[in-house]
Amino acid sequence: MQWSQLPKEILSLAAKINDEYEYWDTVKYKLLPKNFSPEDLWCIVVAERMKSDVRVWKKYDVHFSLSNKMQRQCHLFDMYFGGSWGADSVIPAGSQERYLISSLMEEAISSSQMEGAATTRKVAKEMLRKKISPKDRSQQMIFNNYQTIRFITTNKESPLTEESLLYIHRLMTAKTLDNTTEEGQFRQNDDVVVEDGITHKVVHTPPSFTEIPKFVDELCAFFNEKNTPDTPFIHPIIKGIIIHFMVAYMHPFVDGNGRTARALFYWYMLKQGYWLTEYLSISRIIYRSKKKYEKSFLYTETDGNDMGYFIAYNLRILDLAFKELQKYIQRKIKEKQMAATFLKVDNINERQAEIIKLYYDNAKEMLTVKDLQARFSITPTTAKNDIVGLVNRGILREISLNKVKKGYVKGDLFDDTIIKAGL
Repeated sequence: MQWSQLPKEILSLAAKINDEYEYWDTVKYKLLPKNFSPEDLWCIVVAERMKSDVRVWKKYDVHFSLSNKMQRQCHLFDMYFGGSWGADSVIPAGSQERYLISSLMEEAISSSQMEGAATTRKVAKEMLRKKISPKDRSQQMIFNNYQTIRFITTNKESPLTEESLLYIHRLMTAKTLDNTTEEGQFRQNDDVVVEDGITHKVVHTPPSFTEIPKFVDELCAFFNEKNTPDTPFIHPIIKGIIIHFMVAYMHPFVDGNGRTARALFYWYMLKQGYWLTEYLSISRIIYRSKKKYEKSFLYTETDGNDMGYFIAYNLRILDLAFKELQKYIQRKIKEKQMAATFLKVDNINERQAEIIKLYYDNAKEMLTVKDLQARFSITPTTAKNDIVGLVNRGILREISLNKVKKGYVKGDLFDDTIIKAGL
């Protein structure tokens, strides 16, 4: 049958499949006319993909089809994640630092949990906020991830080199590998495979370790925009996703490849001017759909290194991460507005109003100066002044936790102050 003779419903279905970048495992169950088989439909889908095929890593025949949806998503991300918009256009003025620290912590925790870290978010955040030394391997993984992300945010304009790649891996894996000599070192053999986390079936055998040096040179050139005249233009967000994929595909390290790959994506996005990436907890969304994340790798490998599956998945993740950030900001704005009602208490500042609300919501609350310093991203002196101001008025009361450390609980005049303010 000629292409022009194909039923419109079939062509429309094929277009929809390609927009979502579906794999054969869902295509084969589509409802079709009697004279069409799933195999016929798949042939049309593949033929359509070939029309917009982009080769991105010739040596390993890695390629993808640029779909209409990918282009639409990248256009929207260009407007929301970067460009001339400043942080004030998305995030309330005065709150950027607090939101940034929170999102960096979420990213570090979730990226580590994907690799087996078993610490809860509450414990992990307390460790990072209070700068407590990691107590086990899981906490060390999260601490390392956080340190790595902070390093990247302060060095985002630097070029990627072999040395910086190894340094990122060393930061990411410090004190977490069985063999500490493998920290910040490329693997020296081929005794490594990628297994399915449930079935333990081998799903990927990386290229030989002898190919790593050349790959790293090509990765750095790709990352640093050292293009040749015949290099096709690839949208920066898609390039960042390709970098993520290729590091995982090559598996240049014995362990820590996933964490390093996600860190490089994060770095590349910031380097390209997508400043909002700092505020997105991308790994948190990936962690919730880890099976789909793993499947996007598997589909790519199975379908002739067509990494469109991986790109489509990650673009959906970025969209979800942005929507979650919007919800988070709206929730925080609402909380701040509610806390503002406590400004009816005379002669207090906004932070003190939020502190009073914390105790109002939880009568058994007990905080330290260090807690408030971390919560509000302020100096110890400012936190102490806020607390002392409330203690002097009897709103809070100081208690001794040990010979040095002090805690603060509701004071004798807390309830009377609230009633007097009409709250």
